[in-house]
Amino acid sequence: MNKTVKKLDNNLVKALTIACESFKDVVPGFQWLTHSADYANFPGSLVITCVFNTNLEIQQVLARSEDALMRKTIQQQLLKVGVLLKDVRRNVFLDSEEACLAQHNGDWQARIL
Repeated sequence: MNKTVKKLDNNLVKALTIACESFKDVVPGFQWLTHSADYANFPGSLVITCVFNTNLEIQQVLARSEDALMRKTIQQQLLKVGVLLKDVRRNVFLDSEEACLAQHNGDWQARIL
């Protein structure tokens, strides 16, 4: 990872940490988030995964349209560090510990990549 990419990744982490902490207080069931990207194709390759405990919690978030609020918050935080996403719905996904455990034996590294 060269110096420019490292700085970009550090800024992403800072922005996403702010979003993550804000979700913990207002989005029931939200646990954590992570990101991955191919920096040769950035920001189009950026994938942000918001993790909940269960699939039911995700369904409830979708029913209350809180996913739109989460995407908007993430997009606002990314803009503050100079990252513009064309369509945040293509970059931000909801997932659950329950699904990862069932499909990937709890191995998030394998699930995300």
